[in-house]
Amino acid sequence: MGRSFEVRKASMAKTQGAKVKLYSKYGKEIYVIAKNGGGDPDSNLSLKRIIEKAKKDQVPGHVIDKAIEKAAGGGGENYEVARYEGFGPGGCSVIVDCLTDNNNRTYMEVRQCFVKTNSKIGGPGTVAHMFDHQAVFQFAGEDEEAVLEALMMADADVTDIECEDGVITVFAPHTEFFKVKSALTESMPEVTIDVEEITFVPQTMTAVSGDDVATFDKFMDMLNDCDDVQNVYHNAEIEA
Repeated sequence: MGRSFEVRKASMAKTQGAKVKLYSKYGKEIYVIAKNGGGDPDSNLSLKRIIEKAKKDQVPGHVIDKAIEKAAGGGGENYEVARYEGFGPGGCSVIVDCLTDNNNRTYMEVRQCFVKTNSKIGGPGTVAHMFDHQAVFQFAGEDEEAVLEALMMADADVTDIECEDGVITVFAPHTEFFKVKSALTESMPEVTIDVEEITFVPQTMTAVSGDDVATFDKFMDMLNDCDDVQNVYHNAEIEA
């Protein structure tokens, strides 16, 4: 699963929008989380996690601060979470997470991404059962047994640990994110965690090849161009 996770991440990174769009997406998510749970990262762990993720993606501090200040001011936009599922090019499974202030507009925009690439949007639960909602950590290393021991000593629940090509990948229930992160940073302070996120990890991969590769790239570009789309998860494994 480690290699598959990397393949999926590479596919998503390939279609990341410009910095301004990235900043806008983080700003919206930080605003919603701060508005719902408070603007103090120490008491709002979801806010703490998204701020750390934003900083890792080099989002400027003023973008983060502005979103938190906007949430503290009350009023403002009322965004709702919207999730769409379906089958993308090559039959791969796709989950699209959005934050929207107009569900009809967002649905039509996301639907067009599916329609224009001969893909099929489905109803809630269409493909979600084929993904695990997990915390994922990745860092350079060779000794997975030592990592497992450190996590067990911290009483952290872990789903799986893999070591491949000098990279260790730790999978854990999404509810264990902070416990696993604390255990890793305290037991291995010299290690730099390259990936730390809560995501949907596919249980199986679907090979996408031939003409479907270009269509898949177009599909991802279209989704990432939608202002309301926050994250796209899929199980496509691109074949050269």
